[in-house]
Amino acid sequence: MILALDTTGEYGSIALGLDGVMPLDRAMPHGAGTLDEMELHAPDGYADVLFGYVEEILRRNSVRLADVECFAAASGPGSFTGVRVGLACIKGLAEAMGKPAAGVSNLQAIASFGSAPLRAVVLDARRGDVYGAVYDASGRLVQRETVAKLSAWLEALPQGDLEILSPDFECAEVVVKKTPRAIAGAVARLAMASLARGDAGDPAGLDANYVRRSDAELFWKDAG
Repeated sequence: MILALDTTGEYGSIALGLDGVMPLDRAMPHGAGTLDEMELHAPDGYADVLFGYVEEILRRNSVRLADVECFAAASGPGSFTGVRVGLACIKGLAEAMGKPAAGVSNLQAIASFGSAPLRAVVLDARRGDVYGAVYDASGRLVQRETVAKLSAWLEALPQGDLEILSPDFECAEVVVKKTPRAIAGAVARLAMASLARGDAGDPAGLDANYVRRSDAELFWKDAG
């Protein structure tokens, strides 16, 4: 059992993932490996509401916190505050329960919804920039995660059978395939793979995947 969440944007999600054989009375309507998934909307942030959502998804699935074998969070890129809140929640729960934790890139999670051999994922990074990366069908990184102007990122895309994926990004230059806004189920599935490889581990080792420096770091550099 894996508890996974995504708080990297105003619209997020939380999910319970389950590996192995399910009892006949516990069907998985949210897809293979996902016991339950809830879409979240927190325009004022998740700090005051996140643990309530954790309690809700556990209660409605008759799952105890002690049943969770691994905790996972979308580690970014996205809202700096949202990324920190999600990771702090997962770290705290994993440390309290003595269980491993995993961080999963939002871009990799979105790529898992694709169907082409090459999957280019794009998100709005503001300031006229986009977050982007390219993965193959197995989830392997083909072109590194980066932040760039849209035109420069599009020009650098590799040749081949490629689709561009995003839950909410639109542009006139290319066709973008819409993906689900809720990605916590995908985060759980990728965390399962990390756990199987032995990559999920000490919660204290989880780090944010900001891709670019925070405003505070940029200000400090300019001021220096």
